[in-house]
Amino acid sequence: MKPRVRRLIAGMALLLFLALYALIAASVGALLVRAPAWLQLSYFAVAGLAWVLPLRPLFVWLSRAEKDAPIP
Repeated sequence: MKPRVRRLIAGMALLLFLALYALIAASVGALLVRAPAWLQLSYFAVAGLAWVLPLRPLFVWLSRAEKDAPIP
């Protein structure tokens, strides 16, 4: 597969995942309206960084494509 196609697929997957993740994280965060401030801060700090973990395989796949691609 050409690197350009891989980048397109990865970009679309990234946008779709982040949109869904933000929707879910915000919905859960809305349930914490009456929670203590330290709990809200902890949740949003973790939720703000946790999106990277499920996307790691996508980033590895994308970087592997560029390593395998012939140099023009």
